[in-house]
Amino acid sequence: MVRTLSINLRARDYDVLVAGDGRTALDVCREEKPDVVLLDLGLPDLSGVEVLRKLRTWSQVPVVVLSARHGSDDKVEALDEGADDYVTKPFGMDELLARVRAAVRRSGGSEADAVVETEAFRLDLGAKQAWRDGSEVHLTPTEWSLLEALVRRPGRLVPQRQLLKDVWGPAYGSETHYLRVYMAQLRRKLEPDPARPRHLVTEPGMGYRFVA
Repeated sequence: MVRTLSINLRARDYDVLVAGDGRTALDVCREEKPDVVLLDLGLPDLSGVEVLRKLRTWSQVPVVVLSARHGSDDKVEALDEGADDYVTKPFGMDELLARVRAAVRRSGGSEADAVVETEAFRLDLGAKQAWRDGSEVHLTPTEWSLLEALVRRPGRLVPQRQLLKDVWGPAYGSETHYLRVYMAQLRRKLEPDPARPRHLVTEPGMGYRFVA
């Protein structure tokens, strides 16, 4: 699989770095600072989830997880640890490339320079920086994409399907568990009381709303 992926990615003008185990992967990420990481969960030393957990302590590089595990628990665990997407084997190369492009696109800089302030937190959308109680809060590229999709529609109900399309793409219209996982993460990081959110509000059965 590594050989096949490398050949296909290089044929499409990607520069490819290969690591055969988790520790090597972390070293390569530190030294080379890649634009995106394809991470298999079944590694010979560390688990893929452990690699992801360690990587997220110092890098917000987009990560697309590859796995033969089909259970939703595995997907949720990987997403909860900071993965930007999850591709289940076997997969088509066109699908994988689309996921990679989407992950890289979501991590790119925004031209907008809007600053949003609430009683609880402050956002600089152009710089992709967030502060809560005067301390900077680190958000993953996917968390930023979801937050921006809400913040740029202040006060408006944004349907679940629209959020999934905006953040993950049109093929994700039914993956509502993505929204639950990432909204929970955003609330933990930004809301004073995540159990009773004041700014990132759920409209049950319909979608979400940002209230300044």
